[in-house]
Amino acid sequence: MKTVLVFKTSVTRKKQIRRLRPLLNNLIDPNDYWNFDLEDCDNILRVETQQLGADIISTTLKTQGFFCEELP
Repeated sequence: MKTVLVFKTSVTRKKQIRRLRPLLNNLIDPNDYWNFDLEDCDNILRVETQQLGADIISTTLKTQGFFCEELP
């Protein structure tokens, strides 16, 4: 069963998403999915995953210089 993780981020541009794409793709399983909603005021990152934890995703974005906080 997949879990949907939702994060508030500081990612604001498609160029930034292109930079993060290989990192996020390496984290998730082939059947998992992620996407950004840059039109949302919180620049939402949604991740549908079976095994990945929120801490791994937020740490990955933070090491790249972005704010990333899981939303309840």
